[in-house]
Amino acid sequence: MKKKTNISVYWAPRILAIIFILFLMLFSLDVFAENLSFWQTVVGLFMHNVTALILLAVLLISWKYEIVGGIAFILAGLLYIVVLLRNSFEWYMLFWSIQIAGPPFIIGILFLIGWSKKKKIKNSPE
Repeated sequence: MKKKTNISVYWAPRILAIIFILFLMLFSLDVFAENLSFWQTVVGLFMHNVTALILLAVLLISWKYEIVGGIAFILAGLLYIVVLLRNSFEWYMLFWSIQIAGPPFIIGILFLIGWSKKKKIKNSPE
């Protein structure tokens, strides 16, 4: 049973991060609704996906170093809330922050749990 728990702790944040990054990339598809040239579309897609690309780079780094993923995803969630609160606040924005900032918090916590479990296993005498 312990082996199954370690596998789920290892894979859960990685799979959730991939799903979340793909979710963020869905927002860039509105570029195709506009009548833009090829290069304008490419630039528009890049501009819309900068955040997702940064999170993808963080995911690739945190695949090996889970502490990086834990800290970076939690900071990404906090950064989104700070940016959201800089504008005039309306109550419906609370649901936006839960939808967009909630998954990075969960992913970051899962990465930190995996990191702490790996650290305990490495430091335990056998």
